[in-house]
Amino acid sequence: MATPSDSASPRTTPAIALALQGGGGLGAYHIGAYQALHEAGLLPDWICGTSIGAFNAALIAANPPQERLQKLTGFWDAISRPDFSLPDDATVLRYLHNALSYADAVLFGQPAFFSPRNPFALFLPDAPSQNVSFYDTSPMLATLQRFANLPVERGAPVRLSVGVTNVETGMPHFFDSDRENIEAAHVLASGSLPPGFPATSIDDRLYWDGACVSNTPLDEIVERSRHAHLVVFMIDLWSLAGKAPRNMNEVLWRAKQIQYASRSRYHLNTAVACTRLRQARHHLATRDPAADSGLPKGPALQRLDVVHVVYRPGPDQVPGSDAEFSRESIAERRAAGYADLSTALAAKPWLTELSSAHLGVTVHRVECGQVTTEAA
Repeated sequence: MATPSDSASPRTTPAIALALQGGGGLGAYHIGAYQALHEAGLLPDWICGTSIGAFNAALIAANPPQERLQKLTGFWDAISRPDFSLPDDATVLRYLHNALSYADAVLFGQPAFFSPRNPFALFLPDAPSQNVSFYDTSPMLATLQRFANLPVERGAPVRLSVGVTNVETGMPHFFDSDRENIEAAHVLASGSLPPGFPATSIDDRLYWDGACVSNTPLDEIVERSRHAHLVVFMIDLWSLAGKAPRNMNEVLWRAKQIQYASRSRYHLNTAVACTRLRQARHHLATRDPAADSGLPKGPALQRLDVVHVVYRPGPDQVPGSDAEFSRESIAERRAAGYADLSTALAAKPWLTELSSAHLGVTVHRVECGQVTTEAA
């Protein structure tokens, strides 16, 4: 695909963007999703991530294409422990295994990622903001440097954006390689989710995880796109639809899914609505330039295709799956991401003509092996 610097010139193929959500251990789904895109030759022009999505985004953007899958795999091996295999049909055993893996992460942390603080944070009446958390995430800085060629310098061939939250203002912010060099600290800031992880200081400002405000970085891509036709692969780690829970574990899991997935759907709907308004303004100006003279100029986006790919966890996943990093689960999530993106790539819905050419916004939802299209 063409790089952002080529966006002013005519192109016959759409620009490709990845919107990678946060979700802790569920982020292994991103590996398989990217693998399917890589094998299909759909290399991203722009990757925008939040939390674990920012970590994976940096690993992709900061490495040459031929090394990306190796680096992603190495990173996830580094932050997990050696594991043993269980039969696919041993659901109860796999669930117990995952529950123990979750408990292990809570008690002892994850290698090369985070470790418990001593003394326990609850007993500190006053401490520097960067020490007020249950875990220390400083090991992740070295891990990011080990597997990603950071910084991603300003104007790099693949644009990288990572979402954070300003602790003092409460406002979202994106560090963007179009404006600044992206260092390991910027990426870590995007994954600094309280109260587990501490705030990260950058230029004397403190930042928490971007998911404190928005776990889905789609609006940043749509708002700042400079491409006429943009295809966004929105990789969603949380499913909005699900069965009614029948026990407390299912209640906890379902509540967490709704909490994050409902915000994702809201941001998706908002991004689509804003794009439609910009396109309506553009067509109005085409008919009557005077009517557009007092309106702010928006991006040149004329057609937006959002391929919304939704992860559906298996029955062996526990309510704390976002803090569960067993290699068995990592492999399962990666395989699910690969299968779901392969389904999308087989259909290629973004290549079809729209019925409403003047409102070129289309959402293609990929879930449970099915692709459905909702035209504007």
